Amino acid sequence: MKFNLSDWALRHRSMVWYLILVSLVAGVMAYRNLGREEDPSFTIKIMIVTAVLPGATAEETREQVTDRIEKKLQELPNLKFTRSETFPGRAVVQIELTPETRGEAVTRTWQKVRNMMADIRPDFPAEFAGFYFNDSFGDVYGSIYAFTSDGFSPQEVKDRVEKVRSAVLTLKAAGKVELIGTQDPVVHVEFSARKLAALGLDQAQVLGTLAAQNAIVPSGVIRTEDELVAVRMSGRFADAEELAAAPLRVGEIFFRLSDVATVRAGFEDPPGDLFRYNGKPAVGLIIGMKQGANILEFGAELTALMDRIATELPVGIELHKVADQPRVVEESVNHFLRSLAEAVAIVLIVSFISLGWRAGLVVTMSIPLVLALTFVILDGMGVTLQRISLGALIIALGLLVDDAMIAIETMIARLEAGDSIAKAAAHAWTSIAFPMLSGTLVTVAGFIPIGLNSSQAGEYTLSLFYVIAISLMLSWVVAVLFAPLIGATFLPKTMPHHDPTPGLLRRAFHGLLRGAMRAKWLTIVLTVALFGTALYGMRHIEQQFFPASDRPELLIDVTMRQNSAIAATDAAMAELDQWLATRPEAAYWTTYVGRSSPRFLLSLDAPTPVPFIGQIVVMTKGLEDRNALRAALADHAAKLPGIDVFSKLIELGPPVGKPVQYRLMGPDRGLLLTEAQALAEQLAQDSRLSNITIDEGEPVRVARVVLDQERLRQLGLTQKDVAQALQTLFEGVTVTELRDGQTLVDVVARGAVADRSSIASLGSLQLPSPSGVPVPLLSFATLDWQMEPPVLHARNRVPTITVKAAVVGANQPATVTRDLAPAIAAQMANLPAGTTIEPGGVAESSGESQAPIVAVVPLMVLIILTLVMVQMQSFRLMFIVLAVAPLGLIGVVAAMLPSGQPLGFVAILGVLALVGILIRNSLILMAEVEELIEAGRSHWDAVFEASDSRARPILLTAAAASLALIPISREVFWAPMAFAMMGGIIAGTLITLVFAPALYCAVFGVKAPPRPPRPEPEALPGRV
Repeated sequence: MKFNLSDWALRHRSMVWYLILVSLVAGVMAYRNLGREEDPSFTIKIMIVTAVLPGATAEETREQVTDRIEKKLQELPNLKFTRSETFPGRAVVQIELTPETRGEAVTRTWQKVRNMMADIRPDFPAEFAGFYFNDSFGDVYGSIYAFTSDGFSPQEVKDRVEKVRSAVLTLKAAGKVELIGTQDPVVHVEFSARKLAALGLDQAQVLGTLAAQNAIVPSGVIRTEDELVAVRMSGRFADAEELAAAPLRVGEIFFRLSDVATVRAGFEDPPGDLFRYNGKPAVGLIIGMKQGANILEFGAELTALMDRIATELPVGIELHKVADQPRVVEESVNHFLRSLAEAVAIVLIVSFISLGWRAGLVVTMSIPLVLALTFVILDGMGVTLQRISLGALIIALGLLVDDAMIAIETMIARLEAGDSIAKAAAHAWTSIAFPMLSGTLVTVAGFIPIGLNSSQAGEYTLSLFYVIAISLMLSWVVAVLFAPLIGATFLPKTMPHHDPTPGLLRRAFHGLLRGAMRAKWLTIVLTVALFGTALYGMRHIEQQFFPASDRPELLIDVTMRQNSAIAATDAAMAELDQWLATRPEAAYWTTYVGRSSPRFLLSLDAPTPVPFIGQIVVMTKGLEDRNALRAALADHAAKLPGIDVFSKLIELGPPVGKPVQYRLMGPDRGLLLTEAQALAEQLAQDSRLSNITIDEGEPVRVARVVLDQERLRQLGLTQKDVAQALQTLFEGVTVTELRDGQTLVDVVARGAVADRSSIASLGSLQLPSPSGVPVPLLSFATLDWQMEPPVLHARNRVPTITVKAAVVGANQPATVTRDLAPAIAAQMANLPAGTTIEPGGVAESSGESQAPIVAVVPLMVLIILTLVMVQMQSFRLMFIVLAVAPLGLIGVVAAMLPSGQPLGFVAILGVLALVGILIRNSLILMAEVEELIEAGRSHWDAVFEASDSRARPILLTAAAASLALIPISREVFWAPMAFAMMGGIIAGTLITLVFAPALYCAVFGVKAPPRPPRPEPEALPGRV
């Protein structure tokens, strides 16, 4: 006797009921334990290597530093590419690994990079100042607080925030906690070059005397017979006043430091970066969370702590919450849970209306069972509740009830045929369990391109595959193990014979089905024509990568000329601060000068901090206000010439930046710049594009001091003496440090304001000679003005210039890029060999994400073919089953074109999943046809009866699956996929019910039986 799982469940009722209860309780516990996120995590496989060669030009830095680093990094086996930015004296190399590199392999690679850099360290010039590594490029600081002050110095505010930082670090789930916008205290000693020269003083000797007096050196220990007595000396400087009053002697000249220099206590000048809240200077506290911690629990603990700290702050210091990711996650998850509840309600209503309350109750009880078991497995796998996994649950809802519906429909049919309740419940296993399993596996196989997609976008959507695969497999288990027992409990023991007379809708379907089977070739031709029309219509559907978020934040990127000082950037940002203060749409905003915002969300981009960039993050009062502010900003930015003001929304999925980008790559950087300017002019002619920029601007002027080496030797000076004097004058050098508790305050010597901020001062500079006689710089040097690039870009060591553009309105970047392709190709045709133009931005990211899908599709097809063949055992039946796979495209186009939804990355995944869903339906249909033929039915009757009996559950499943998508069809992220799947499921299902029978008749040569003769009409009374 063959094993029957459904029969086993009926014979072990207590055991199975126990399993049901345990599953529900475990599911509730797992649900409560599941982590919460707004979006799924994905690994940003990027490391930044910064290297410094002081005094070198950008070209010298590229040759001596950047190229050596990139050349060595090309030995990494899992390197995707290197991208470098070379500034005068500083190289920034970004390393990105291949998408296949995951987990511990990423950490091992970063350690290997450090070892590689240590290996080539001896190859660099003697002046090389070392490396700095940042392998935490993807760190997220979900909570950001701003501390503003009135009447407190920046150092006092910093000290207060440091105490808050220490308090936050006591929380168990706290990760990295850092301060931004701080200003380090500095004592500036500003010398007048003319005064020093007039007094015959050597600045180096003055500074050396200061350093020697302030040094910490041991003074010895007195050892008596009884004790050790340390000897201490006074004389170290306590503050700027003591430093200014320091008595000095150089040769026979005695003086105080204040006689030859202005000593001023202040802060780092120019600052590295600045931070403001609502236009007011502030210190920011950025807080990360430990990996794997519960963000909602951490958020509650952090909020309680900060609320208490706010009450303890002195009057004049105010605390402002800038970013609150725990609250955003809670609202996002709750929103999706409401959508999930709506989807469950829709499926239940469909079940009760279509099956009746008893059968509907059985199907209803299967839903929480499947969800509970799914939660248990997801918790064990570490999958969190977030946008993707919750959306996947909603998508799966309409599919997972299919197995339960089929099982209960089979039970009801056997009860109506007179079987006992036990025999009817066990019949599901013997008749449809394995075709149903094959169909479920085929449906899961349709989602394989998601599970095996190695791209960053694939990693972002990976939980979609996990949730659907797990829930669908569990739905089969529930249908054959739990549903028979629940059905045997709640369905009546006997049911009256079903009235064979079909209703109006069924009679209409019978007519359509018979007509399609009789006119089989016409049905096939019409279906193929519809499919061809759909293929043509696909050309008119907009393409998309990922949509923008529906969060209320507006991000404003500001880019100045590449040689702009941070003071100029700060002035431009301050003007925007003043403008935002007049806008009612802005609830509050934070301003970052010289850097971008910290990653308060994983999908944020993080450009290299440089003085000529800034960013403002505006929290608006709602989506309408966000869009209105963005439009107003575009008008205001037009009045700011020479400044690139680019407003953008938070991205969903991997960050891209400006969506339309083209990289010009080749050996001749001058040609690249010329071609980039021509390309930018071409893009400017497209009204759909705005904010067109070139990342490598025009060369900037530099003052070149040409030394007369012979004259220099006569004066007893060296090139190093001149360079140090110029460095001290314009940039300043650290002489010593003052000690204020744990704070070390640099003492920086530099030229007076009039000397260091004037180009003319270079010509009048005088340097002391070894003999003490001041020597004018122009007596042994000439000044020459030259042009140099402020920054050099390269990709995989190839010089690269990128042209970037924003898209206006609702236009899709992929569509714009496609339309520009002929013009780009024409420009490329005129370029010399070795010089190319590559698309970047959305086009590149989308292509990189779709390429792994295309690579995995053959495997998906092979698995589906194998499953179908195992079930059908016939090439002709397999052909019929597979022929319905592409028919969903008819509904996809019919739904997406009128709605205007774009075909994005997630929607493409939904279209691929339709293949499995439609094949599942036809697979079970053909299995029933074969079963009826074995039972003795003719081929015609078997096809008709199987199509008739499967029409109801197929249509019910289609209704449940499509209607369950309504709640997420309102979501920005899920709407394209929802519309695609709703249209594909509805149209594909309806077409399958008439196309598959017609195709069967054509393939197997089934001939229609003669039409039954029409009955003669009875004579009416009174007529002859």
